[in-house]
Amino acid sequence: MLYSFLKTDIELIEQELANAVASNAALIQQASESLLKAGGKRIRPVFVLLGAKFGDYEIERVKNVAVALELIHMASLVHDDVIDDAELRRGKPTVKAKWDNRIAMYTGDYILATALEYITKVEDLSAHQILADTLVEVCVGEIEQIKDKYRFHQNLRCYLRRIKRKTALLIAASCQLGAIASGADENIHRQLYRFGYNVGMSYQIIDDILDFTGTEKQLGKPAGEDLRQGNVTLPVLFAREDPKIRKKLEYVHEHMPKAELEDVVRLVKQSGAIERSYAVSNCYLEKALGTLEQLPDTRFKKMLADLARYMGKRKF
Repeated sequence: MLYSFLKTDIELIEQELANAVASNAALIQQASESLLKAGGKRIRPVFVLLGAKFGDYEIERVKNVAVALELIHMASLVHDDVIDDAELRRGKPTVKAKWDNRIAMYTGDYILATALEYITKVEDLSAHQILADTLVEVCVGEIEQIKDKYRFHQNLRCYLRRIKRKTALLIAASCQLGAIASGADENIHRQLYRFGYNVGMSYQIIDDILDFTGTEKQLGKPAGEDLRQGNVTLPVLFAREDPKIRKKLEYVHEHMPKAELEDVVRLVKQSGAIERSYAVSNCYLEKALGTLEQLPDTRFKKMLADLARYMGKRKF
């Protein structure tokens, strides 16, 4: 485990997350706990903790930011699964699959409201503004994702803007808000924001690649599921340059037969789009590592670099 030295603090955050989703409404609590128990990499809390290491680190203060960021991420997953009509996440039934869309939406709203309660415990008002701005962008990203479904003619800029809102901004905020909560210098938390943004972009592109290259067991959902749901990702944008593949993409729809979907996935993998997408992800990764050079030389900077490389090179 790359961040085993944070094990005790991560366990504390895990317990705080369990406390956070407790509710007097039994159904909401069951749905929230279901999502929490499905697990996750807890990447955002780890970035909060590492960002805080550049200031006066005090876990009781920093944990509120870490919990808030993870709760926001969890809420977005619940809403995403409703939008995508997803039955599985990490190999387990989604909240909307176990209950229904209405329960899922209220659960996501409840988790989001709880996140806002936690961030109010941070005294620095700039943290509140940064989180509010981030939330606005994340919500816009959710709407854009719906609007862009099955729009296979969209351009690269549209895709990059979408994954910025979907993933990169929350990771950037995690790095920055951790540093702010610990009273780090402004230049440091601004550099951490840039680092997190570029790591987030690289990370989401890798995620989009794995939808084509991963197995159902690795992904916790069928390969090509993002494509079936109409999510136009970087490998698709590159592959559609081939007229034959572009024609096939026109017939992609939610209920297409599995064999036809597998045929499109195979064509995308053979087109060179996967290799080109890895190259773009690597450009963002290198930008992230370059940003770290502006930070003080500590073991925590090395930890950030190691974590960024791990996220940018993973195979599932």
